[in-house]
Amino acid sequence: MSDSYSTDAIVVGAGVIGLAAARALALAGHDVVVLEQETLIGSHTSARNSEVIHAGIYYPQGSLKARLCVEGKRKLYDYCAARGVSHRRCGKLIVATSDAQVPELETILGKAEANGVEDMSLLDADAAVALEPALSCRAALLSSSTGIIDSHGLMLALQGEMEDAGGMLAFGTRVDAIEATGDGFQVRASGDGQETRISCRVLINAAGLFAPGIARMIGALDPAHVPEAHYCKGNYYSLEGRAPFDRLIYPVPEEAGLGVHLTLDLGGQARFGPDTEWVDGIDYTVDPSRADGFYAAIRRYWPDLREGSLHPAYSGIRPKLGGPDAPAADFRIDGPGTHGVPGLVNLLGIESPGLTSSLAIADEILARLDA
Repeated sequence: MSDSYSTDAIVVGAGVIGLAAARALALAGHDVVVLEQETLIGSHTSARNSEVIHAGIYYPQGSLKARLCVEGKRKLYDYCAARGVSHRRCGKLIVATSDAQVPELETILGKAEANGVEDMSLLDADAAVALEPALSCRAALLSSSTGIIDSHGLMLALQGEMEDAGGMLAFGTRVDAIEATGDGFQVRASGDGQETRISCRVLINAAGLFAPGIARMIGALDPAHVPEAHYCKGNYYSLEGRAPFDRLIYPVPEEAGLGVHLTLDLGGQARFGPDTEWVDGIDYTVDPSRADGFYAAIRRYWPDLREGSLHPAYSGIRPKLGGPDAPAADFRIDGPGTHGVPGLVNLLGIESPGLTSSLAIADEILARLDA
């Protein structure tokens, strides 16, 4: 069986970015339909991360990541307070565990200040340990505006507000083909044995790990604007018992990520991760043996970590725009001004700090459509 209808806007993907985009479009008066191939919101990257509200510290000055993280953090705290989304502004310490790493903290502080992050302070070892007595370090940066959030609660709030504004969400609906029609797009989708053709004027590709594949379907889009997908897996391990920390603890960053850091959930349970594992496909299995490397990394800043206290928790996959040897890429929010296809916005390589930036990214999408 097949069916067909039209709407003003289609958003592909019901992760935090897709839901934020759909909410913004609906509140701006658009008829919106969100197409999600899974049966739950946020089934991939949005639900498989550290649930941290980032401050905007690490990213190159002038990058989308820097600007949208700083803007998004402010918007997100305000949104959580207004909508009753659980969160806590707990702060975090970025720690140097050797004298050689101390100058790196000063470099990070300079980046943060250039990005407009105003709540950072450099602490010596005694001041850091006074805040967190179980910590071992040579120096640390304190970020007071870093926090944690219930990411699922955030997505539920975005979904609810989008639906209250007239938007719709179709679960179990896979996009099979996209045709540019001159005045918009016709999307062919399938689910529950039924094919549906939906015409729209605006198409937002917020498919996360699958976004390059969705972009590749659009025949009117020059292939030069379609990047190759790269997957970087991060494994997380939970701590048996409670950790003796009130703040998040991060090491000095590494090339593909922010290192094996300690985060806390809203109940106070500690988890460690992510590590870095480049993979060819989507597989969320956590290998218990990878914990061996975690113990060594964590004991650099928490030497009293007890052997056998780490247990496999979950994993996530970062949608990267380059492979292991490529420099870290910025977000790509490719609107008509970039690729020349009216009504189309492709969101590519939206990894951390995507959760923090989600509301600011949604506003950016609207701006690119109007440009």
